[in-house]
Amino acid sequence: MILFPAIDIIGGKAVRLAQGDFDQRTDYDADPLDAAKRWVESGARALHIVDLDGAKSGAPANLEHVERIASTLAVPIQLGGGLRTTRDVDAAIAAGATRVIIGTAAFRDIDFLDSAVGTHGERVVVSVDARGGMLAASGWVEQTDMPVTDAIHLLNARGVRRFVYSNIDRDGMLAGPDLDGARSVSEAVQGTFVYSGGISTLADLEALAKLRAVNLAGVIVGKAIYERRFDVGAAQALLDSGP
Repeated sequence: MILFPAIDIIGGKAVRLAQGDFDQRTDYDADPLDAAKRWVESGARALHIVDLDGAKSGAPANLEHVERIASTLAVPIQLGGGLRTTRDVDAAIAAGATRVIIGTAAFRDIDFLDSAVGTHGERVVVSVDARGGMLAASGWVEQTDMPVTDAIHLLNARGVRRFVYSNIDRDGMLAGPDLDGARSVSEAVQGTFVYSGGISTLADLEALAKLRAVNLAGVIVGKAIYERRFDVGAAQALLDSGP
């Protein structure tokens, strides 16, 4: 598994939110490139970047920072936030994103999803965000009554093979991972997925590894590394060692 340090960008700064709430924001780096350099120098092999301004407005707003990070650091970048048209996806890839993450638009605009997957294949990742086991949408503001596993089955049928699974209730709360949710997602996904939400300690990463889910390809970590709960290099070493 790969550890993905999270770099969430608002107004050109690297920040963290609690449970996706813009009113519960903590600023960490005035320049997101500084955060990116720190994580890569600590041993990160990939980065997870979210354009929160883009997620809120519906169109990418921080691609210049993505381009700066991609041109400076030789690691893969997965990028999400406001990617709702084929033009936006193409622009994100042109800025240096190795993979692009689509959220609500994957469910609301099937033609867009089909076009993105048809053009970019497994470079397209769909974010499946859960609250109480049900799909949340529109930047986690809107709650649906669709079980997450049903959403994954629908996406698999459209050719999606890469996912991010986020537990909203645990995001930014340092409350430990949603092991039951990760297990259910693993059973539903035809392809691979990356887990996000609640990671606080190395023991949390070990617990995910012990699920022995062969399609769990990585873990996104944010607040825990910004607050120095553990070292990025040590975390990647633990994931490399297996359960």
